[in-house]
Amino acid sequence: MTNRKALVVGGTGPTGPLIVNGLLARGYDVAIFHRGTHESDEIPPSVEHIHGDPHFRETIEQALSGRAFDLVIATYGRIRLLAEVLVGRVNRFIAVGGAAVYRGFKEPDRLFPAGLPVPTTESAQRVVDEDELRFARLLTETEEAVFRAHPSATMFRYPYVYGPHQLIPREWCVMRRILDGRREILLPDGGLTLAAAGYVENLAHAVMLSVDKPQVSGGRAYNCGDETTLTLRQMVEVIAGAMGAQVRIVNVPNEVAWSTRPYVLHLHTHHWLMDLGKIKADLGYRDVVPVREALARTVRWYLENPPARGGEIEQRLADAFDYAEEDRIIRGVDAAVSRLREGAPPDLLRPHAYAHPKAPGARDHRAR
Repeated sequence: MTNRKALVVGGTGPTGPLIVNGLLARGYDVAIFHRGTHESDEIPPSVEHIHGDPHFRETIEQALSGRAFDLVIATYGRIRLLAEVLVGRVNRFIAVGGAAVYRGFKEPDRLFPAGLPVPTTESAQRVVDEDELRFARLLTETEEAVFRAHPSATMFRYPYVYGPHQLIPREWCVMRRILDGRREILLPDGGLTLAAAGYVENLAHAVMLSVDKPQVSGGRAYNCGDETTLTLRQMVEVIAGAMGAQVRIVNVPNEVAWSTRPYVLHLHTHHWLMDLGKIKADLGYRDVVPVREALARTVRWYLENPPARGGEIEQRLADAFDYAEEDRIIRGVDAAVSRLREGAPPDLLRPHAYAHPKAPGARDHRAR
């Protein structure tokens, strides 16, 4: 009996090796289609490498000429082109897109009231106008193209991905500051934003649930990510705790929090919290690694595999690590808070809204 054949497009990114090994464990013969610029020692030698560019129709057709598969999981490249080229040559098509497909994800003021609904379900408005945000519109077009080509396909909308091998690891921005001796971390608007994220093992687990349940997941799009979403402040606290450091969070108005952009991810502080009800109900999704442990594992991995100072990863992050500028902002914030506190009334406990009489029929000390 011939083993089922699976193709993973990408395969060497953060979740790729986990998906590849998950397919191998399920008895698939696996090939990966990628450019060959990044290899992973977590992928066994038995896996075939098809080197080519998955971004253009002609290079996709050339690399996959004459090939057919039982399953394709597309995590990289121009997925709409992959879906079109593989029509009639694959039984099951699974693709990974992004949560940026939703209106308000990047530009919250496009909605009224401003900001995404919290949490955001799969039925929320998607960007349909290129003039609004071209990148998000392309994500929407990709999803539409996938389902036109493969009506029984499954789409996953990844949030921010964290864990080993992330090419833009925001956690490193915080970690390097702590390694450099910084004990004051700036966060816009107190770091109280809820920003959806997914640990690599949790996201790969979500994709594999779709592999295992094709009849349930076919023809559907799913939000995915960690069941628990930490605020930005909590994220920093967990990172610092995993490094054995204590830090002071400096609450900075978002308008002047430019040094935080690389690790906050957005120019705004509105929430983007994904609703996971659909994937939990349909596929039985639960985190395989709880969020605090997942973040601690991420910290340990980057301590053992630190990005080069000024190297490719830090250039992608575009973090200036300008501590003199951060100190200037901290001094300004502290001085402003000190001035505003001068002459302020003493802190008073807010009186309870309900009466608390001491005897039957009596009024309490506030005559209620």
